[in-house]
Amino acid sequence: MESIKELGGNRLLSCIQSYGLNGISGFAVQVQVDIANGLPCYETVGLPDAAVRESRERVRSAIKNSGFAFPVCRITVNLAPADMRKEGSVYDLPIAIGLLEAAGQLSPKCADKMVFLGELGLDGSVRAIDGVLPMAIDAFSSGYETIVLPEGNAEEAAYITGTKILPARTLKQVVECLRNNGEFEPYPNKAWDTAEIIHSTDFSEIRGQQGAKRAAEIAVAGGHNLLLIGTPGSGKTMLARSIPSILPELTFKEALQITKIHSVVGATRESGGIIRERPFRSPHHGASAAALIGGGQQALPGEISLAHFGVLFLDEFPEFRKDVLEALRQPLEDGVVTITRASANATYPADFMLVAAMNPCPCGNYGSRISQCRCTPFQIQRYQSRISAPLLDRVDLHVEMTEVGYSDISSKAAGESSLKIRARVNSARQVQRARYEDVGIFFNAQLPNRLIKTYCALDSASESMLRQAFTALKLSARAYHRILKVARTIADLEGEEKISSAHIAEAIQYRSLDSNALGGMHG
Repeated sequence: MESIKELGGNRLLSCIQSYGLNGISGFAVQVQVDIANGLPCYETVGLPDAAVRESRERVRSAIKNSGFAFPVCRITVNLAPADMRKEGSVYDLPIAIGLLEAAGQLSPKCADKMVFLGELGLDGSVRAIDGVLPMAIDAFSSGYETIVLPEGNAEEAAYITGTKILPARTLKQVVECLRNNGEFEPYPNKAWDTAEIIHSTDFSEIRGQQGAKRAAEIAVAGGHNLLLIGTPGSGKTMLARSIPSILPELTFKEALQITKIHSVVGATRESGGIIRERPFRSPHHGASAAALIGGGQQALPGEISLAHFGVLFLDEFPEFRKDVLEALRQPLEDGVVTITRASANATYPADFMLVAAMNPCPCGNYGSRISQCRCTPFQIQRYQSRISAPLLDRVDLHVEMTEVGYSDISSKAAGESSLKIRARVNSARQVQRARYEDVGIFFNAQLPNRLIKTYCALDSASESMLRQAFTALKLSARAYHRILKVARTIADLEGEEKISSAHIAEAIQYRSLDSNALGGMHG
């Protein structure tokens, strides 16, 4: 399609390419500007939201304050396709370029094969927007190699190899470059690097709790969910907050997907353009379902999606509202969440590792060796029942923690460092990535049930042990499959190709709470 078409008389049409956002996927939007004789008016069509409709005043002021003439005539701006809702201020810059082109202040075709994104200030400045990375990725995939976007977003898009990123500071700068057939100074493409990250806590600082640390290592190595149950002061929160120090190295493919989600909510501008470490999200127990799962008028991602390929830590697990906890069940099973609203719907990835921590009773001392529990059996049962059986069933490892003894606290011997544990985790993850290369998954927790027999085959001794545990603990089919996945991870950590009865036995012990709800804690 030509950039400008004469339709008869003094009527002109300009078409400028831009992009919109649906969830974390971009979609092409053609900004069509029609100028015709008639009473001066300005109309925007194509399912625009309030922010898009308000663009007319921003565009009008930006054009005038940049020293250009705003056309005084009948103006119609159409955002095609007309059946997709357009949101945000991303279309300000393409609308302004389209108006100037249609008015004859820019030559025809000067903006062909280019994508324009950006919000305009009243002074003509080009301001940063949210969601640049997914839009730029989809634009490049569709064959557009030149993208004009705000200077504040250039670093984020520079990781897309093969694109020419033209950072815009002002509308005047963009117009002058288009007029003179000149070029912006392209923003250099950036290479992926995994810079060393300094963590505030290290596993060597955790005293005692060898069993809990072992469970955390297994959980991280296979991407499994983990529940820590223990008395106050037993180190649940410290252990959970140390987990980022042993998370496996982030691959570029994973980093891009994480950054796309964070870009949608504008959380990438302070991160050097791309997320370089696995996310660790820790929402307060008063968080609403919309904050945790996602939602709002624009169907934005919630904490579970922001924790994609990372950790979602829920401290004081039973204190979260019941509807919030139950909303976790589907994402924990499927690894994605679909948010539907009257004006928008979106699907976001939510493949996170859940780490939850809770006290065993309201006072916290049930099972304590040094403090007496003041709760009645009914209070304990009611408190523990806030975690439903279906939700508990989706947690792979249940770990009980008690107070650390004086000898552990006073010991001068340093525990095993996070660096050593992380080396084992990385080794296990590399084995898993190689194993599932043709399947399209990254780690054991993602293994679909249909492939469990293929990758988690058992010998007769292991099969017999698991059969006995299934009957004795009254396990569900879901728990059975999760035991096999955990055993597969234990074998990977030990460098074993086959799952042995020892691996099954260790995996079973992490399901001991299934047989008696959370009542396994005892004095």
